[in-house]
Amino acid sequence: MSENPNAPLGAPWPRPQQVAPPAPAPESAPQPTPPPSPQRRWRIVALVAGLVVLLGLTGFTITRYVLRQPPPPKPPSQPFDIGGAYARVRPGVANVEAVLATGQGVASGTGIVLGADGLVLTNNHVVEGSIVVRVTLAGGRVHDAKVLGYDRSHDLAVLKLAGVSGLPTATLGDSGQVKPGDYVLGVGNAGGQGGEPASAVGRVTALGRSIVARDAETGATETLHDLIQTDAPVRQGDSGGPLTDTAGRVIGVNVAGSAGYAVEKGEHESYTIPITPAAEIAGQIAAGKESGSIHIGPSAYLGMTVNETADGAGAMIQALVQKGPADEAGLKAGLLVVGVGDQPVRSAADLIAQMDRHHPGETLKFTITGQGGQQATVSVQAASGPIG
Repeated sequence: MSENPNAPLGAPWPRPQQVAPPAPAPESAPQPTPPPSPQRRWRIVALVAGLVVLLGLTGFTITRYVLRQPPPPKPPSQPFDIGGAYARVRPGVANVEAVLATGQGVASGTGIVLGADGLVLTNNHVVEGSIVVRVTLAGGRVHDAKVLGYDRSHDLAVLKLAGVSGLPTATLGDSGQVKPGDYVLGVGNAGGQGGEPASAVGRVTALGRSIVARDAETGATETLHDLIQTDAPVRQGDSGGPLTDTAGRVIGVNVAGSAGYAVEKGEHESYTIPITPAAEIAGQIAAGKESGSIHIGPSAYLGMTVNETADGAGAMIQALVQKGPADEAGLKAGLLVVGVGDQPVRSAADLIAQMDRHHPGETLKFTITGQGGQQATVSVQAASGPIG
């Protein structure tokens, strides 16, 4: 193209200066790195600056993300002040030990201190068959206890400690105010281990329930009515102990059963005698007022065990204590007791209930029958012996 600036197409673009290429370096010598041009330097600086800005923004974003993470989940809170409720009822809770007759061992349970003078409420099945009862109070003091009386049909017994006064007592609530869904706390001598009572938390699941309790030795059954049902995991040894509300007020007497007293219940079910009627029965026993179901004082002892019969024909004599009242009167194992005085006996439970109406020293007339169907009347003078 013409170099004339006045040419029709104008001046051409200037041509780049022709520079001869450098001579190739020897193979052994490294190629020198040419210094970056000013334009490349600015590109590198811009790239680094951009990377720094990007990292800064990324770091800022991560930091904000970490700060906004939700806190770790908290452990589930207690449904109520369990420690506070326990502390309020604990001074009025006692461990009960009953030494059983004929070398059968020791039964363990729990009691509720009702009176500062040593009045203690527990289950009848805790002390039934015992010859010695001991009560361990809060603080570890141990006292012998006398059974003032019992109500077998409600599974309640009242003990009296000798020579005590000023004892802390349990605060009683109103079991009539209890409703399903209420939180509750069971306290007792779980497992009969002694020492500090254990606690069991649950909720009321039903009211007005009935259960059947069975005596392992005689096979006799007793139906307990109008009970509070809960899912608190009370165990053997908790029997006779308190069930409290969330304020530590006693609303019932736990019925957990024992090795010789089986309570028919489902899994995750516990039963409690409402405290309002229980306290009324305890007051009658403490006042020495007998009734059709309340026995006051020592039990009438015959020295024999009986079993249920399959056809409800009476109470079968299973065994006799050598030289006991029944043995001395000539009764034998295998005979049927079908009456006491003018009252018929159709079962072991009938006979036990009849004996609760009598006392040591009384002479009782038993109607007996054998396999041949013939009947005879045998007089037996009751002695003083194990409770119930």
